[in-house]
Amino acid sequence: MLKLALLVAGLFAIVLIVWNVGLERIYEAAAQLGPVALIVLLIPSTIMYLIEAYGWKVTLGPSAKEIPFWRVLAIKTAGEVVNLTTPAGYIGGEPLKAYLLTKHHVPMVEGVASVVIAKTTKTIAEVLFILLGITLAFWRVDNDGSLGQTVVMALGSVAVLFFVTSSLVFAQRQGFFTWLLEFTRKIGLKISFLEAREGKIRMLDRMILDYYRHNRRAVYSSTGLFFLSWMAEALEVYVIIWYLGGPATVLSAISINALSVFIKGGSFFIPGSLGAQDIGNFLLLKDFGYSDVASVTFALVRRYRELVWIVIGLVCLATLRGRAAVTQENRTPDSGMGS
Repeated sequence: MLKLALLVAGLFAIVLIVWNVGLERIYEAAAQLGPVALIVLLIPSTIMYLIEAYGWKVTLGPSAKEIPFWRVLAIKTAGEVVNLTTPAGYIGGEPLKAYLLTKHHVPMVEGVASVVIAKTTKTIAEVLFILLGITLAFWRVDNDGSLGQTVVMALGSVAVLFFVTSSLVFAQRQGFFTWLLEFTRKIGLKISFLEAREGKIRMLDRMILDYYRHNRRAVYSSTGLFFLSWMAEALEVYVIIWYLGGPATVLSAISINALSVFIKGGSFFIPGSLGAQDIGNFLLLKDFGYSDVASVTFALVRRYRELVWIVIGLVCLATLRGRAAVTQENRTPDSGMGS
């Protein structure tokens, strides 16, 4: 009920901003983009998805090494559409990725391990990227005094995020999932799903620990790749602002995107961060000195990109499920054939 209330409040706030700025003015600004610009605007996000898919691929275990990169990209895209559209936040699609890997003869435990490791390396890269953006924002604060409150809030939040991420990595190296199982037992809460899979849970922890111990180069590579993916998203910010006719610089684009990532991460409990992300992008552009029209158009154009990738993700999901169903049917003996 709370999520629904926040969703409605976010939509109402978007409508209110659009109404105050003027729908006609926003339409005129968006109409200047044209169909070519709308296609060009998808190039940075395409680069981002490709890099992220490879960042995940390097964490995959030996059973998945023969899976083609484009299949990994399709699985990743299908999982992301669940992350973007469900109330489960940005983790709902991760189990789906592991499940889809099983259709390529990858054990579920191995798939879950790769998903956990990739999510961790992506979060580490996210923290580093936000820190870079905050540093650049501090430079802007020193120059014109704007963004001060936003930067201070972001800095405090990223410190918490850094602590949580460090704790998560430490917990994974100590056997986080086994500890979680034992903790539920100590407090008298026995979850049948976990109890029935104790062996696999312990295997999962061993697999994660072995990966951190023996594949450090891959961990660093994955983190670096995810950092590059955040930079690709910053390129999207630069391109949108440039097309809207505003003064665009690489450093401001990085800073805007980093603070946008921070805002989006803080509203993960709202499906698609609807409302919070849009208002945050609007206020960010305003803080950076852009007009009301450019700011709200920027927020809406970024939603356009998400909608395109939601459609692509749904197509990938439907295709992968269809292939899985055909494979399962082929494995099942046809009872209609005689002996």
